Amino acid sequence: MNNKLKQLVVALPFAVLSTTAAADWSTTITAASDYTFNGVTQTDSDPAIQGSLDYAFDSGVYAGAWASNVDFGDDTDFELDAYVGKYVQLDEQFSVDYGIAYYTYQGNNSDGNYAEAYTKFGYASEYGQTELNFWYSWDYFGYDTGHVISMIAHTYELAPNHALRASFDISNSLDGDKFEWDQAKGDKSYYHYRLAYQTSYEGFGIEVAAENTSLDYDYADERIVLAVSRTFDL
Repeated sequence: MNNKLKQLVVALPFAVLSTTAAADWSTTITAASDYTFNGVTQTDSDPAIQGSLDYAFDSGVYAGAWASNVDFGDDTDFELDAYVGKYVQLDEQFSVDYGIAYYTYQGNNSDGNYAEAYTKFGYASEYGQTELNFWYSWDYFGYDTGHVISMIAHTYELAPNHALRASFDISNSLDGDKFEWDQAKGDKSYYHYRLAYQTSYEGFGIEVAAENTSLDYDYADERIVLAVSRTFDL
C-alpha cells in the first residue's frame, strides 16, 4: 500500500503502499515507540506493533490490510484497516495515488469505524519528492460528519540511504456542531507538523521523527517517535 505514505517508514496506516508497488504479495512488520495519527497518539504514548498484508498488480492497482494495537482508554484493543487503490506514474516527474480505506476498531467499542477516500499527488525533481495529499471522510469516527485532512510534504535525500522528510497537515471537521477537535476553544481544526530522518540498515527501514500539533492536550503534544520496519515479499 502507499499512505495512512502513507515514504520509507511511517508508523501510520497506509505507509507501506508505495514500497510495494513493484511486488505481488508482501507483508511489512513495524515496531514503533508510539503510534501517532496526524500527531495524535493512538496508543496512549506507548509502543506499537503493526503489520500489513498487501497485493499489488502490474496495473498499479493494490489492496491490503493493516493492523496495530491501540489504547484509547476504553475497551478498544486494536485497529484493523482495509484499503484498495491505484498508483499511476503519469510521467518521469508526476504521479497520482488514489483509493479508499476503511478503519475499524476492534473490542467492545466499535462505534468509531469509518471509511475515508484519499488522493495523493507526487512530484519528483532534483530537489527531492514533493507530495500534496488529501483525505476525506463523510462519517469521521462515526460522528456522522465530514472531515478533511490536507497535507504538504517534501523528502530530500541528504546522501545515499539518508533522507529528511518534512510535512505539514491540517485536520478540519466540516460540522463543528457534531465534532470539534478542541471543544473548550470551539476549534474545528488543528495543524500538525513533522520532521523525520529516514534510512535503512540490513534490510530494515528506520525512521526517527519529531512532531507536534496545535492541540493543547497531552495526547497530541510534542514527541519523538522511532519506528523500525521490515518488508518481506511473499
